[in-house]
Amino acid sequence: MTRVETYISADVEADGPIPGPYSMLSFGLVVCGTFDGTEFTASDPAERTFYAELKPISDDFVPEALAVSGLDRERLAREGLDPAQAMSDAAAWVKKVAGGTLPVLVAYPLAYDWMWLYWYWVRFTSRSPFGHSRHLDIKTLYAAKARAMVAESTKRQMPGALLSRRPHTHNARDDAMEQAELFQNLMRWDG
Repeated sequence: MTRVETYISADVEADGPIPGPYSMLSFGLVVCGTFDGTEFTASDPAERTFYAELKPISDDFVPEALAVSGLDRERLAREGLDPAQAMSDAAAWVKKVAGGTLPVLVAYPLAYDWMWLYWYWVRFTSRSPFGHSRHLDIKTLYAAKARAMVAESTKRQMPGALLSRRPHTHNARDDAMEQAELFQNLMRWDG
């Protein structure tokens, strides 16, 4: 029996290089589409989205990393969601949008976003809605389809027709939508 997978694009904005000593400040999740093992069906990335801004979990931060997102740590300390609530809400959202399908997280680059999300889910809710291994790196997908070296698989080196028309804003929801469109284009691309 083949199960359908629902692909969910993720983007994270954080104030340092690793979770624990530093904080995930925001993250966005958007539905990209489904795949039944034969056919990929795209979804409008703006149609089903999740976005959260979180309270920092430590006082430490790297000013250059914080500057990338433009988020205000003092405001987040007052108004951000408690990480346990944010991760619980996100897990419930993933379960809802996946329905009876298997949710698969996609990101560019996966290692960074997955590291933060997985650490926060395990730390604050004890489990990830994607398990420990249902994820796919968009950069690796491109490298495999293009038969390109990973070092030559940056967005700048990809054919323009594959790229999203959405701007890369460093707002986690916006960037998750941008990456969803890149993923959709790659799923339809023969290489």
